[in-house]
Amino acid sequence: MKIFNLNLPYKPTIEQRRAVEELVSGFKSGNHYQVLLGVTGSGKTFVMANLIEKLQIPTLIISHNKTLAGQLYQEMREFFPNNAVSFFISYYDYYQPEAYIPSTDTYIEKDSAINELIDKLRLETTSNLLSRRDVVVVASVSCIYNLGSPQNYGKFAIQLKRGDRINLKEITEKLVDLQYERGEFEFKRAMFRLRGDSIDVFPAYQDRALRVVIDRGIVETIFYFDPLTGEKEGKDEENVTIFPAKHFLADRNEDQIIDEIRKDMEERVRFFEKKNDLISAQRIRQKVTYDLEMIREFGYVKGIENYSRYFDGRKKGEPPFSLLDYFQNSYGKDWLVIVDESHITFPQIRGMFNGDRARKQTLIDYGFRLPSALDNRPLKFNEFLSKVPSFLATSATPDDWEIKFSQGKVVELLARPTGIPDPEVEIKPTKNQVADVISEIKKQINKKQRTLVTTLTKTMAEDLASYLKEQGLKVHYLHSEIKTLERSDILDSLRRGDYDVLIGVNLLREGLDLPEVSLVAILDADKEGFLRSKTTLIQTMGRAARHIEGRVILYADTITDSIKSALDEVKRRREYQLKVNKKYGIVPQNIVKPIRKRVIEKEELGLIEQLTQKESVFGNLENFDVESLTPLDRKKLINKLKREMNLAAVNLDFELAIKIRDKIKELEAAS
Repeated sequence: MKIFNLNLPYKPTIEQRRAVEELVSGFKSGNHYQVLLGVTGSGKTFVMANLIEKLQIPTLIISHNKTLAGQLYQEMREFFPNNAVSFFISYYDYYQPEAYIPSTDTYIEKDSAINELIDKLRLETTSNLLSRRDVVVVASVSCIYNLGSPQNYGKFAIQLKRGDRINLKEITEKLVDLQYERGEFEFKRAMFRLRGDSIDVFPAYQDRALRVVIDRGIVETIFYFDPLTGEKEGKDEENVTIFPAKHFLADRNEDQIIDEIRKDMEERVRFFEKKNDLISAQRIRQKVTYDLEMIREFGYVKGIENYSRYFDGRKKGEPPFSLLDYFQNSYGKDWLVIVDESHITFPQIRGMFNGDRARKQTLIDYGFRLPSALDNRPLKFNEFLSKVPSFLATSATPDDWEIKFSQGKVVELLARPTGIPDPEVEIKPTKNQVADVISEIKKQINKKQRTLVTTLTKTMAEDLASYLKEQGLKVHYLHSEIKTLERSDILDSLRRGDYDVLIGVNLLREGLDLPEVSLVAILDADKEGFLRSKTTLIQTMGRAARHIEGRVILYADTITDSIKSALDEVKRRREYQLKVNKKYGIVPQNIVKPIRKRVIEKEELGLIEQLTQKESVFGNLENFDVESLTPLDRKKLINKLKREMNLAAVNLDFELAIKIRDKIKELEAAS
């Protein structure tokens, strides 16, 4: 029986079908590590979806960046509308990790703002992995971080079945253990409430609530309902499983574990006392003692993940449990990992461990954490590979390491459905390159086409943009210091024609879909390095491959090894596309793609600013007698402040958002 049913908005091309057949044949014949070399615009995501449908196995897709992960998630939901497509990325809107700076004796407490929607999607991911098989998870590299044991997570789950005998007091205590909060004045995710002989639970990972009706101690009816309207949704359920509201949980009755942590604390105290470092000894005793009291009383404490080694039953130095272990726990070796833009994603996975360890080691050395905190970490690269039963690396420029690891099992997808070949490449001298590029831009403007220009530094990008403005050109620069929302605006403005040319450094590569761009000009192309490597040159030149008249100009005085390799590869791909076009009678066509509507339009942002100025609750708090508010009114006030905090963040006014957040904490503490 098929568990994955692919919704096909269009039929795969002959080249896409060939690629899928080769990959399926490879995996079924025991080639567990393969590479898909797919050029820009060839439909790699479509091939991924077809591969999943053919193999019929659960799949984890890892992307190197949240934005691209979001795009993949949307596409996979469209391809598999009736399956469990899940989204797993870092859930922090704001994150300041715990740190200590010895030179200034500065301790920075961990501070974060969790995005509740992303938190819900993460919990939905793990609940899906433990309860069904038709699962596709799109994740960022955060999937290799410590997540806690899947066995413990599953052990805490509550299973309810019609006809079961149940004790209402026991079930409420279990829900508290699962970190669900009892709500009297509001009902939202991760909360429950009692209504006579029934109990309502709003699972932390769903958009609908659950009602369990109990008659004389027997579960009589189980059904889902809309938490806003109270209307019943669907048929009665025979049985349900309620999963925890958090991934890290501690059994407050596990005295042996508590004793083990305390023993390690005492050993650490003696270590510091022997060094005559009494301050660090006091720090670690005070910190761990407080944490253990919180765990014993509530089963949870802020920073509980730093003790996860004890609760998971891991030995010192053993790899932490991550999302990959949830796949292993549920499916054994019968699942697949797809690494998107693998030439970037694999290096990210490689580099996570060392950066995390350096910060934690300082905290340990000065008594802020036990050494066990080192085992709350991301996976090392070899640990990651050891947990992956099969992977497909997809990229337009796979690394030599990936090809070698796959033993040369590379499937190529070099033909675009549009028939557009890789662009023609022209090499010009660097002398007078700015004057020449202005001349070329003006040619594109006359044809109502757009241009991308890449420089070596941010300063060069800004200076060149200023100079081109003086020459009467509609131009903007784009680099990493420009905020995310503004970047999207600039790209959309380029597509609309508000700008004729965009100047950048290395942001003009992966993930940019600009079909109006017909010219890419690379300044100082012969300056060997990361920004002018073979991989970067091929990726950058690919931005001109979505337009029939696409072309590339390299400004270089010498042909470096990177340039030569890139030119040879682009020429090979171009010739292959032309050959396919001739063989199948394909006439190249430009991509016509609508400009996506922004999540929040500028006009809406302006209206929000006006509203917050006129009706700001935070700005008028001095007029409120907070002490005299009823618990319900206090809750309403906090909810309004949370909305204002989110609006401030949307407006990129993070200082105001932080002030409102601090006031919310103050009000919640006083409740």
